[in-house]
Amino acid sequence: MNVVLDNFDLVAKAFGYTIALFLVSAVLSLVLGTILVAFRVGPISVLSKAAAVYVTVVRNTPLVIIFLFFQLGAGKVFDALRFSWVDIHIGQFDFTSFFTAGVVSLTLYTSCFVCEALRSGVNAVPLGQAEAARAIGLPFAGVMRQVVLPQAVRASVPPLASTFIALLKNTSVAGVFGVIEAAAQMKSFTNDYASERWGIFLAFAIGYIILVEIVSLVATVLERRWRIA
Repeated sequence: MNVVLDNFDLVAKAFGYTIALFLVSAVLSLVLGTILVAFRVGPISVLSKAAAVYVTVVRNTPLVIIFLFFQLGAGKVFDALRFSWVDIHIGQFDFTSFFTAGVVSLTLYTSCFVCEALRSGVNAVPLGQAEAARAIGLPFAGVMRQVVLPQAVRASVPPLASTFIALLKNTSVAGVFGVIEAAAQMKSFTNDYASERWGIFLAFAIGYIILVEIVSLVATVLERRWRIA
């Protein structure tokens, strides 16, 4: 534990990368997942089937393979997917190609679970409400935006919370591919200070538990606020 306290700046920076990976990927996953669920429940058969295939394939692909594709293979197919054009520095944090590849991998993977969570919420909305919205002249996009999705999000808060908690823990995979986030920093400490491994494991586990509890607390607050009487 003394190692963690003596190198607290490195620990804070590592968890900073973890939080950044989580926040950026969560927002992008929510956006992409919403688009996918709109395709899946939409009236255009081609888009519905394409979204279903995408969700089935990516959801059943191990996250490590997706990371490997963007770290090793994607750049050979499209040069832009090397992400060498990303070079952002904010304070002591460097957001480069490794970080970007991690965000893209996590987003593409997590958006499938977001899509399925939202789809369960869409299925919970009474069909009559969508039909009534169409009857007054709203197009499909208007029905989804103004009637269905607001209610679907309310019903989907618990599964979405589980999805984002899984995303937070999945950020640890990025450590294998060049992002010095919390799990990577923990491995570095255990390699350098083998005699204090238990204290290091405990300290980083507590850090992850705190982050997960924060996500759970936010989800609980939203669920209570949006609860339908």
